Amino acid sequence: MKHLLGISDLSAEEIRNILDRARYYADALRDGRWDRAKLENKIVLSLFFENSTRTVTSFDMAAKRLGADVVNWNAELSSLKKDESFTDTIDTLSAMEPDAIVIRHHEYGAPGFVASRVRCPVINAGDSWREHPTQALLDALTMEQEKGQLEGLEVAICGDVAHSRVANSNILLLSKMGANVRVVAPEMLMPEKMPVAGVPTFTSLEEGIEGADIVMMLRIQKERMERSLIPDDAAFFRQYGLTAERLKCAKKDARVMHPGPMNRGLEIADDVADDPERSLLIKQVANGIPTRMAVLDILLGG
Repeated sequence: MKHLLGISDLSAEEIRNILDRARYYADALRDGRWDRAKLENKIVLSLFFENSTRTVTSFDMAAKRLGADVVNWNAELSSLKKDESFTDTIDTLSAMEPDAIVIRHHEYGAPGFVASRVRCPVINAGDSWREHPTQALLDALTMEQEKGQLEGLEVAICGDVAHSRVANSNILLLSKMGANVRVVAPEMLMPEKMPVAGVPTFTSLEEGIEGADIVMMLRIQKERMERSLIPDDAAFFRQYGLTAERLKCAKKDARVMHPGPMNRGLEIADDVADDPERSLLIKQVANGIPTRMAVLDILLGG
């Protein structure tokens, strides 16, 4: 694996390799025993063209846990503000010879473009609504830890699917690993085309999560849609918000996930998000570090 640009590029075997390494690091972080110098003298360049809390911080911590140095590049302070082209910016940064580049960008396919111009591994931290591969990997790790396996799991992905790179990557990964995925969304937030053929779709949240092992809610991405799509937040929550009552439609031991950040009271109720037994939201955040350690290790550590 030379880069990590998307789940679409990975085989089931490669996904399994990353998940096994991530599980190793998750256990090692709890035990306090791992090679803290694995990536010593390596420099990871972090290029975030969109705001982030979870992804940028966990990549930084993952790299530093393995002994790498991190350079956080700031678009607002860069020569892009002097009308330098994106291509020239990337070529300039590549000439400085980082050992890896982590990039989040609003343009569809931007990480692949960067990978074509640099001499180091490139990791996609989210591009447009195309893919967010490390989020899908950490979600899969969380599901395996909680449910024992991915194969045969019933996973309902619910909410703003049309604008969600997380949904795309999760549908691809879970399908490759033998889980049964269904999508739940109002018609205006249902994608025109799924990344995998044959995914069942539902416009009723109650019907869509019936019998699900995992209910994954998605953030309503108002910044990527026309305001008219959701004119009334309260009305949307009444029909599509995950409440404790609606969660009863899923299996009794169903678990709730959300990639964050959450819109509380819009796609998910407070008591569901904060449920200490059924909510896996904090566990997902924690699993971002060992998952991204695994990716960095595989690409840079040999």
